[in-house]
Amino acid sequence: MGRETILFSSKDPKSRQDVSACLRDLADRVEAGRNTLRQPGSEIDLDLPGEMVLEIKVEAEEKRRKDTQHSREAEMRWYDGTSPDGSVELA
Repeated sequence: MGRETILFSSKDPKSRQDVSACLRDLADRVEAGRNTLRQPGSEIDLDLPGEMVLEIKVEAEEKRRKDTQHSREAEMRWYDGTSPDGSVELA
């Protein structure tokens, strides 16, 4: 298995409305094929290919001293010379 290098990481508390606005902006930038991620001391420019793999997960994790933590993750991956072989529909 290959080594993973984290090039950019961000975790910010936001309201549901702010999360929605951020995801809309991200969707527009993905559609345009270019995305720049920026925060103090870190910036990365991404040129996105026309074909990517979209992975969507919903998880529930029981915490010892807290209630169950839920997460919904959307990950985009791309590889040289490959294309996605399935699709999911958001409803």
